[in-house]
Amino acid sequence: MAGGAPVDLRHALASLDPLPGELVRVTEELPARYGVAARYARWAGAPAAPPTGPGPAVLFDRVRPDHGPVRAVLMGLYGTRRRAAGLLGCTPAELPHRLLDAVRSPRPPVPAADPAGWPRETLPPDLTALPVPVLTDEDAGAYLTLGAVLATDPETGVRNLSVHRMCVQGPDTLTIWMVPGRDLELAYRAALRRGGPLPVAIHLGLGPAVLLSSCCPTSLAPPGLDELAVAGALAGQPVELLRCRTVDAEFIAHAEYVIEGELLADTAPESRHGSVATPEFLGYQGRAHPALPLVRVTAITARESPILQAVSGPGHEQSVLLGFGMEAAVLDLLRRRGTPVEAAHCHTAGGGQLMVVLRWPAKRGPDDDTTVRAAAEAVLTEFRMAKLVLCVDEDVDIESDQDLWWAMATRFQADLDLVVLPDREGFPLDPTQHTGYSRALSADGRTAKAVFDCTVPYAQRARFRRPRFTEPPRPAPRRPTARLPR
Repeated sequence: MAGGAPVDLRHALASLDPLPGELVRVTEELPARYGVAARYARWAGAPAAPPTGPGPAVLFDRVRPDHGPVRAVLMGLYGTRRRAAGLLGCTPAELPHRLLDAVRSPRPPVPAADPAGWPRETLPPDLTALPVPVLTDEDAGAYLTLGAVLATDPETGVRNLSVHRMCVQGPDTLTIWMVPGRDLELAYRAALRRGGPLPVAIHLGLGPAVLLSSCCPTSLAPPGLDELAVAGALAGQPVELLRCRTVDAEFIAHAEYVIEGELLADTAPESRHGSVATPEFLGYQGRAHPALPLVRVTAITARESPILQAVSGPGHEQSVLLGFGMEAAVLDLLRRRGTPVEAAHCHTAGGGQLMVVLRWPAKRGPDDDTTVRAAAEAVLTEFRMAKLVLCVDEDVDIESDQDLWWAMATRFQADLDLVVLPDREGFPLDPTQHTGYSRALSADGRTAKAVFDCTVPYAQRARFRRPRFTEPPRPAPRRPTARLPR
């Protein structure tokens, strides 16, 4: 998986084919309703319920929707950090830096040079004929879990690509959940002020550079920065765009599926039969919203033999996708502060957001003890979703859970090395961030945050040296024996 980023999803899968254990193909026919998710569960990884563990990308060749033809569904492409980074030709430690470089030197998208090179089939505008997985029998319905929405703000002209939770409500309608104040929601409000819907293109099945760029937090990709330009820089070539057929919008030429539609002023309950939405990325069942905006589908197009890409709700994959962008944003913050942090790792156990590990270079003096804690508190203050920061020294492998727990067990004293920041703005999908859990919280969605300083105090550094096994001396090279002529 070395080299440049694959152009599209198919090239990404082709790069995995020769690698043992990285791609599993399931040829058995399975129903989209429960069948795909139940089969994938053992590979999903935490926060999915045990028994599970991070596994391969899984291509289900024959998935049966409620009606319509069987089609392919892909899950787990980004199910490990190593595989996700490898698809972009780098290591997990290098990927946040690649994202920072791409943000600093964006490469804008371009109209497709040869539209005929991206042939598409027009499908019936019926979402219920697509193999969209349903995860549990409590779910509000089938969800587009990796639906990347592309829209242009009618007031600013800025393009935005972002992934949203969308529930199929009927053959041509979806509900969509947008984070208030983020780019898509701002564009939607701008369209409503103008008295019309917001044209959108929803993509299912995109190349790695595009999908990872769409998951960058606002602090990394602020309003006004086109995520597709970040993707172009990350991929080493601009993203190609085509015009939609039924709405005034663009779409990404290499997408497996494109759902054209309009984001309406009308709303509908997310669930028509209960209070549950679908499992969330932190590992708990999601709550259905009482009223969400509707998307009216106007057309569906697809490549030949399309692959619908999805995630399983809780699991490594969503956490990996969210984590790399968060890591880049954390590194950017600390470097702007002049803090010499070596690396950041947004752990998948916290959904790639709640738990941040920081690795520090060797301390140069006693002032560095204070610097470490001040920087960790800055991360908790700047990033609403960050709840725990774990600080470790340069001799700790932040990709190893065993090494992190070792540092916690042997380099941490709770009465000295734990810093608690009470009652801060947090993230309500964590069920502990609730007044029913803690009376110390002033409102739901607030939390106590904590720094776990597992770095060695400067004055104590000689006592914490990790021994390295001694290499045996290499034998001296043998000198050739001179031979006398006969």
